[in-house]
Parts: sequence; structure tokens; C-alpha cells
Amino acid sequence: MSPQRDSISSLPDETTLLSVTKVTLVASVILWTKRLFLILTNSSIIKRFSLRCEHRHDSCRADNWIRTVLERSFLELHLDSVYKHVIETKSFRSNTLVKLTLSNEFVLDGHFLPPRGVMLFPKLKTLSLLSVVSKNYEVYEYLISACPVLEELILLVGAFPWLKFSHSITVSNPSVKRLTISYPYRCYRKNPDIQMFQTPSLVYLDYSSSFVEVQYHVGFSLVVEARLDLIKERFSTMDDYGGDDSDSDSDSDSDGGDVLHDVTNLVEGISNVKTLHLSPNSLQAFHFYCKPTPVFHKLLTLSFESDKEKGWQVVPLLLNNSPNLETLVIKGLVHRVTDKCGDACVCIAREKKKKKMKEEEVCCLSTCQVKVLKILGYGGTSGERKQMKHFLGNLKCLETVRVGVQAENQQEENNVNNHYLRITNALTKLPRVSSNCQIHFF
Repeated sequence: MSPQRDSISSLPDETTLLSVTKVTLVASVILWTKRLFLILTNSSIIKRFSLRCEHRHDSCRADNWIRTVLERSFLELHLDSVYKHVIETKSFRSNTLVKLTLSNEFVLDGHFLPPRGVMLFPKLKTLSLLSVVSKNYEVYEYLISACPVLEELILLVGAFPWLKFSHSITVSNPSVKRLTISYPYRCYRKNPDIQMFQTPSLVYLDYSSSFVEVQYHVGFSLVVEARLDLIKERFSTMDDYGGDDSDSDSDSDSDGGDVLHDVTNLVEGISNVKTLHLSPNSLQAFHFYCKPTPVFHKLLTLSFESDKEKGWQVVPLLLNNSPNLETLVIKGLVHRVTDKCGDACVCIAREKKKKKMKEEEVCCLSTCQVKVLKILGYGGTSGERKQMKHFLGNLKCLETVRVGVQAENQQEENNVNNHYLRITNALTKLPRVSSNCQIHFF
């Protein structure tokens, strides 16, 4: 049995990591787990405990380990299980933990909750609820609010076809500074009307969801960085992408689709951000369901990702409404051709673009204060090169352009190198309106 003793004894002093897997030597496992229990009970050195259950397991034994960790002076507890393991909420508390992770099928039962105001984890600073699968969302709301010094919260709702939420989870904690919250698409029985935030100390927000109306307490005025992925399957009628030059956008996402909520409240709430990251879905949400788009007076860095199925209609407005923008980051230049991207791109025919520019008078790029342009995933196609020519010919304050070249890696090495050189040479030869502009490749 010495191998079992050695495997435990050789663990680092600060941590115990246990993975429960299929084992045929039952007697060895029993002795091994008893040894582990003794270590957890008697060691004052171990501060971190991680338990991953990859197969069906003895829940009583796992509960004893968890209870021991909660009662001892551990600083970190990380639990993950492939099979459902219910934890009794009434005994789930610790005066010493600073990091806690519940993943996948480790769930709280929600029974016998103590009265509101009781602090379950008075020293907890980081709480990660990953792939939450419980339908009892109230127990998680309680847990979030019962950590008085919590600084970072990660809440990822599990995407399981049999699990349908009827409510979003209210996030209420005055001390939280960093929040990551993600709901998978179609995880509700019906779309909830409201996502409630009561997080007045928040400085970082990463929010991904089938978007709903967002309400917030004391606003998001301190948020300096936000990442948004506002997901919807359909956003527009055919007229919004077709040849109709009408200025009126449809308020419906399609012919009889789901009811969509306005995102104006959320966007206004984060209008003080200095860094904003938008997914292709979010670009669409801003265009169709944010009226009016606020001015981002403090925005210094705007980053967005393109998708060949989604347009850049809101980009001109974002650039015009960001008077102090210094850095523009774009992941992929290929996007859906529309009549409403304005002069931010080269989508529409030159004759029509000239007509629209006369109507708009001032090119949105020429008024930008952008000094740094970063392009990711540049493939060197004709369309991408035209778009780069458009940027370089209109961004008057550009000082640095950084381009991440994506050369075909399926070719032979010499061909890849030649392809890379053709791409970079073609870009460096493009005219630049800014005499200070330098192009770098990575």
C-alpha cells in the first residue's frame, strides 16, 4: 500500500488534489481515502483542496471531505463533478475560505437557508459558479449576497437541454468589483423580462446573454471595462440588409420572431467605460435595440469582432460618439455587406457611397482621434486590402498600425512565407493620410 501513501505524501504542502475515478482495488481506495481524511483533519499546512468526481462516487465520503475543509482553516475549495452531487446548504459555510468554485453537477439544495443578513463566507473574495445546473436560482442569489467582502464573481449557467430557467439570477452584492456572467442561448422556458444588478462597486463587466432588459442599482458608473455578447438568433428583416436605402430600421427581428428587449438601459449604464469589447451579436444589438446610442466620453479603446453574417451598421455611430477614442481593435475585417455601414467601410458601391457621403458631409473616420489601429486575423484578400486602404486613407491621427497576419498554414513552408511577404508588402505600399503612421506585423 506504500504507493498510495507516497502519492499523498508527495503532494505540495499548500494543496490537496483528488480525482475520483474508476478503481478496482477497493481496499486500497479505502485506505487511501482514510489517509486523506487524516491529512485534512490534522494538517495545518494544506490550504487548498480540489475535488473532481469523474464517475459515480460515494457522496457521503465526499461530503465528509468537504465538511472537513469547511471546518478547518482552508483558503481555497474547488469542487467539480460529472454526476449530480447535492450539497446541503445549511452546513455550507466557512470563516476562512477566500476562493470557492462550484462546477458542473456540484449543486446546492437550497433547503434550510439561514435568515437574510447571515454571512456564510465572511472572507470570501472570489466566487466561481461554473455551469450552474440547479433550477433553484434563489439559493445562488442568497450565496452571492452572503459574502460581504466578495470582489470577483463568475457565474456561468449550464447549457443543458433538460434545464430551462424561468428567471435570471439577480446579482446583488455591494463589494463586487469584477463580474463575469453568461447565460447560454435558449436556456429559459421563456425569456425573462429583467436582469437585475445591484453592484455599485463594479469596475469590470463581462456579460453574455440572450439579451433582456437590464436594471441596475446606483448604476455602473464605476465600470471602466466591459465585454458584451448580447445574443439573438435573428436581428433584422431582409430590408435591413438589402438594397433598400430607407433610413427606417425595422423594430422587429424577423417575421414573427421572439419578442426582443431594448438594451438602451444597459448601454447607457456602461457609457463611462474606458475599454469596450463587443461581439458581432452585440454590434447588431446596439444597432437595432439601442435608441439612442449614448456618447462614450471616456472611451479610449474600442474592440469588436466581425462576422461574415453580420454587418457594421452601428460602427459609424460608435466612432462618432467616442470623441476621445485612441485605440481601435478589430478582429476580422470580413463582415456582411449592408447599405448602412456608412463610410466606416467599403461595403457599398462607390457611386452610392459618394452619394451617402455628400448627404453625411463628414466621414466618420476623418474625425476620429484614433492613434492605434490593431487588426487581428488579416488574410490579405482583395476586400480586406480595400478596407485597410480606407482606414489608412482616412484616419488622420494614426501613429501605429499593428496587423496580425493569418497566412494559410496548409501550404508548404516556402509557399506560406511567400504568401506572408505578399500580404505584408501589399499593405506597406498603401497610401497613408497620416505621415506619422508606422505599420507593424505580428
